[in-house]
Amino acid sequence: MARNTIPSWLFFTQILLPVVEIAAKVPAIIVFGDSSVDAGNNNKISTILKSNFEPYGRDFEGGLPTGRFSNGRIPPDFISEAFGIKPTVPAYLDPIYNITDFASGVCFASAGTGYDNATSDVLSVIPLWEELKYYKDYQKKLRAYFGEEKANDILSEALYLMSLGTNDFLENYYTFFSDRSPEFTVEEYQRFLAGIAGKFITELYSLGARKISLGGVPPMGCLPLERTTNLLSGSDCVEEYNDVAKDFNGKLLELVVKLNKELPGIKLVLSNPYYILLEIIEKPSSFGFENVEVACCATGMFEMGYMCDQFNPFTCAIADKYVFWDSFHPSEKTNQIVSDHVVKNFLAEFL
Repeated sequence: MARNTIPSWLFFTQILLPVVEIAAKVPAIIVFGDSSVDAGNNNKISTILKSNFEPYGRDFEGGLPTGRFSNGRIPPDFISEAFGIKPTVPAYLDPIYNITDFASGVCFASAGTGYDNATSDVLSVIPLWEELKYYKDYQKKLRAYFGEEKANDILSEALYLMSLGTNDFLENYYTFFSDRSPEFTVEEYQRFLAGIAGKFITELYSLGARKISLGGVPPMGCLPLERTTNLLSGSDCVEEYNDVAKDFNGKLLELVVKLNKELPGIKLVLSNPYYILLEIIEKPSSFGFENVEVACCATGMFEMGYMCDQFNPFTCAIADKYVFWDSFHPSEKTNQIVSDHVVKNFLAEFL
């Protein structure tokens, strides 16, 4: 089975505190990306990459496996709560919600996707540009329900979160069957992806978006799966992948500077998780964690999705002791820490 989706996350705080609600100027959170922010859209498409079964969601309200790749909530949920909007951001394809729910927050993300269409093809998930089509459909419904003026106000004042990119490298470029590695050098592929990110943000801007958070990629060589496959080096982090992540984040920063100059009225920020997440991974006890090399679910070495199921006898009892929930995705506690930090340190200008 191909390597599955992993998060393009956010950040951390020194201690775990409840995310503080703030009277915000932002009326809605609108989300694009991969499994780091997918609230369950993959439940409704034909793909093996799903998490709508136990033990996923065991610490979510009601113990429900919603399709979030976590034992509980994910960053957009905590960010939405911090902005005083609502405690969860629903998936657009979830039929139990309608436009009244989506008006204050909606998620178009699909686990396993990337900037590159070839990445979404690997596990038959929703390509980034199809996420944009769903967003256009959402705009029509919003205008039909609220009227042109109010809908446009919501769309222009909403905070748009983008979190993706890691799958392009670990699920596409670095796999044995990749068509991209013979076609591009690593640096060329980074620039190719950054170019797609720029086109996507420019298209969002043309559709009315003004407040946008572009997520960087994490130290992806330190994810439990990568450590597992690096046994000859003592299960250390794969430094080659970490270097690629740092370089790619640098190119995304260049893009942010460029677009802030070129697009009048846009407020675009880069949420670069790399160094702070590395500190969590290198000093887990400082943040209240006991385990970082392996994840909570199953053996914690290579499982996610269907390999992380309720019948595996090895799943841990207390997920809060683990930085990672499965071999790719952080635990709810990690999500809360990083979300609190990103709100206070990177999204403050949108308050």
